[in-house]
Order: sequence, then C-alpha cells, then structure tokens
Amino acid sequence: MASPSDRKATIIDGKAIAQTIRSEIADEVRHLSQKYGKVPGLAVVIVGNRKDSLSYVGMKRKACAEVGIRSFDMNLPEEVLESELISKVHELNANPDVHGILVQLPLPKHINEEKVLGEISLEKDVDGFHPLNIGKLAMKGREPLFQPCTPKGCLELLSRSGVSVKGKNAVVVGRSNIVGLPVSLLLLKADATVTIVHSRTPDPERLVREADIVIAAAGQAMMAVGSNLVLRLLMLEPMPSMTQLSDRDTG
Repeated sequence: MASPSDRKATIIDGKAIAQTIRSEIADEVRHLSQKYGKVPGLAVVIVGNRKDSLSYVGMKRKACAEVGIRSFDMNLPEEVLESELISKVHELNANPDVHGILVQLPLPKHINEEKVLGEISLEKDVDGFHPLNIGKLAMKGREPLFQPCTPKGCLELLSRSGVSVKGKNAVVVGRSNIVGLPVSLLLLKADATVTIVHSRTPDPERLVREADIVIAAAGQAMMAVGSNLVLRLLMLEPMPSMTQLSDRDTG
C-alpha cells in the first residue's frame, strides 16, 4: 500500500473547464436572444484607476463579449462621493436591461464598501455579497439567489473533474469574505467536513497533510501543500490579490 508521501497531487486544468463553461453559456445566451429577443445585461462599476482593478474589470467585460452578454460600463473618478456612487447603483437597479451588478472592490477609503454593496438590488447581486445572499448561504435548507463567483467556481471545478465532496475532509486556507468563508459554506452544503486554516491556526501543516481536499484561498500560490489529494485550483478568473482584500478580510 502506498504511503501518503507517495501520492501525487491531482492538477485541475481550470482553463480548459472554463472554456467549456463559456461555450455552454454562449449557447444559452443565443437561445435567449432567439426566443425572447433579449440577452443578459451585466453592469460593472469601477471607482478610480487602480491597475489591478482595471485589469479584472477588463477581463470581465471581455468575457461578456465572448459569450454575448451585454456589458454596461460605469467608470467613476477616485474622488466620487459615496452618495453619488449609491445613486448610480440605484440607477442600475432601476434599469430593466441590467440583470446583474458588480461593484469592483476595493473602493476608495472614503467610501463604505458594506453600505454600497448593501444598496445593490438582491435580484441583481450577481457577486453574492448582499447580506441576505450570504445569510442564506450560511443557513441549512436555504439557497441564495447568487453565490460568490470564485467559491462557486471552486465547487464547479471539483464537480466537473469528477471529485466527490460528500464525506471528504476539506481544508480551506484563508477566511476572507470574498473566497475563504463562502467556499467553506459551499463545501458544508455539499456535505464535506470543513476546517478553515488562517493566520492564528496552530499547526496548519498537520491539518493540510490530513486533508482529502485543500482549497488555497489566501492569495499566495503554493502557500500550503498537502500530502493527500491536493487540488490546485486554477480559477475561472484570477484570485484577488491580498491588496484587494481589506484588513478585516485577510488572515
């Protein structure tokens, strides 16, 4: 019988899976267009000129174009008032051609991120960050309208790679509101036994070694490597950098 040290990690080709998913979505959008004369509309709001944020937003807009989703671009200056940003969000809430709204994080320090995200219509919160969506994600027997995209991508990668989560010992490295926490909740809903490793966890190496599934959500490649089934998840879009997560989200 092979020892744990003899086992090899399973590498998931996230790019190939992402391309398959995009092809499926493109077919669905074409069907909607032909049957109803409408296509999904996604509004992406960005404040300021951070290079990393601009890069992420550019990728999102490119992805929309590839699958036929209509993109609504809203670029606001760094000095925009919080009240003005919220007013713009309300305009998008009221626009019937906009079916989803993304506010690119982080926002400038003078703007309350939680307040702005809470103003997005629950029905258009495609990032899944609205308190009601996160709350339902955390509750047994409830389902949110939307799930955060990167955590959902993690579970989709596992599913499409033939990895059963049910009954597995899963370790999530990181506890951010954007990835670590919601992916832990999704794993729980899929009947995994979940441990979250963070900056205050004693002996994290042991926990990772004993895991069946490891999801690294700490923003640093190869930060933790387990000796059992380790899944190096190449996300559908790049992981947020640590500079994009607020102090309360990291660790």
